[in-house]
Amino acid sequence: MFRSPGAIAIELGPLGIRWYGVLIASGMALGLWLASREARRRGEDSEALIKAAELALVGGLIGARLYYVLFNWDYYSQFPGKIIAVWEGGLAIHGGLIAGLLVGGLYAWLKRLPILTYLDIVAPSLALGQAVGRWGNFFNEEAFGRPTDLPWKLYISASHRPPEFARAEFFHPTFLYESLWDVGVLILCLLFRRQLAPAQGSLFLLYLGCYSVGRLLIEGLRTDSLMLGPIRVAQLVSGLGIALAIAGIPLLWRRRRDSAETARRRMRPGAS
Repeated sequence: MFRSPGAIAIELGPLGIRWYGVLIASGMALGLWLASREARRRGEDSEALIKAAELALVGGLIGARLYYVLFNWDYYSQFPGKIIAVWEGGLAIHGGLIAGLLVGGLYAWLKRLPILTYLDIVAPSLALGQAVGRWGNFFNEEAFGRPTDLPWKLYISASHRPPEFARAEFFHPTFLYESLWDVGVLILCLLFRRQLAPAQGSLFLLYLGCYSVGRLLIEGLRTDSLMLGPIRVAQLVSGLGIALAIAGIPLLWRRRRDSAETARRRMRPGAS
């Protein structure tokens, strides 16, 4: 059994620095560091990559918050001042991924940078950042699952419990499950980054598919899922991510083989 020590990391007079912000920032910093190293290993311009990644992070933060607010509009329409209170939690990973990819991808396209290569470079960084950032949910006492008596159960204080589980004290630490799953995705991406390098974009799709499998399963345990009618939004988006990976990876390899075959034909004597 374990429990959160509280949301505040450091108090400086009236100013309180929250663990949520510290861990989100730490996850971003570590992700940028890993992406920079990977860019240099691949012989890419690390400064151009980091610029695109920084813009993607800014767009991702805004998108993650707007995504969360949109699916909780009944609450935020009554308390609009809370929309900017990101330190209290409420950043949706899927919203961040979608907005971050759009912003970073647009910048890379305008600058004529190798978008698919950049996606492969940042794939491990995304898994690393998510693994670290998920611990912010622990300190905020959010993103937990249904009640449980398992040895690794998480104590949730009464003020943070869902009304239907007001008498329960211990819950599944789904933030921990997802963090550990993200570590596994990170390891998988690092193990296969060289093998998948010839088919640009396939490493990113490996990350997307593997992360989506874990999220699809773990989301079923959560008590605070964003909902679209009776459907858990995260499971719907995860299903789309899995389908994209399953269809996209073979397509990218087929395109790579076709390009290699075309190049070989052009190199043959007498080819025109």
